[in-house]
Amino acid sequence: MSAFDAMPASRLVAVALGSNLGDRAAHLRHAVTRLRQTLTDLRVSTFIETEPEGVGLQPAFLNGAVVGESAKRPSDLLGMLQDLEGERQRARPFPGAARTLDLDLILVGDGVESSARIALPHPRFRERLFVLRPLAEIAPELIDPVTGQSIATLLERAARRR
Repeated sequence: MSAFDAMPASRLVAVALGSNLGDRAAHLRHAVTRLRQTLTDLRVSTFIETEPEGVGLQPAFLNGAVVGESAKRPSDLLGMLQDLEGERQRARPFPGAARTLDLDLILVGDGVESSARIALPHPRFRERLFVLRPLAEIAPELIDPVTGQSIATLLERAARRR
């Protein structure tokens, strides 16, 4: 029995969006349109251009975030996000490769899970300004269940470290 099995029927889900190949804005808009079919009360951040971090020389990214409600299990959400990436011909020739669409499951309610397939909250989101800035725009009060800190606080701390 997963910690998510005992959670309420619907919970807040945060997803980070990114693209640095092709028509980046079209890829992100496609993801938002499809996520509206799964997540209710969807809030969508502004899309921001960011420099690649930790992936070598690549084109700039367009990043954003969405927050909505879902009763789906995290593993089902992750599978759906991977299917959406596939709709935009996301290739994974090597770790950190440039991508048409990158969708990361950041938070699912206050659940914490770690397995070979899924890690929640996303293990690196607390250091990534390209995730925290868009997320803070639409859900600054959202709480990281591991640290107990709000997205606004995590953003402030990450920005100070830069």
